[in-house]
Amino acid sequence: MLGEFEYLTLTAAAGLGEHAYGAAIREEIQSITGRVCSIGALYTTIDRLEKKGLLKTWMGDATPQRGGRAKRMVQVTPQGIKAAKTFYDAVMRVSRAAPWAATWENEPQEKKS
Repeated sequence: MLGEFEYLTLTAAAGLGEHAYGAAIREEIQSITGRVCSIGALYTTIDRLEKKGLLKTWMGDATPQRGGRAKRMVQVTPQGIKAAKTFYDAVMRVSRAAPWAATWENEPQEKKS
């Protein structure tokens, strides 16, 4: 089973689609969770997920915005999608018995800026 940060990394990368690369994934995780995410921890997790076959990476084109440096692009694999879904389903199942679960489902969700 995935760890929490692995799940967040996969989910952020999936949500960013073709715009998924390290700094964008980091910003997405930080903006959603409110937690600081070091770029080192993120890339360690990306490497681990790639070794597990849950995502793949490649070097994109160099961009002027990055001083001519290339971005390390990230894409979730079908196995990564399955692992993230399994994690999500397990969290939802175990959460059903929690006293806050029924309340949370009825509260309005915050809109993403």
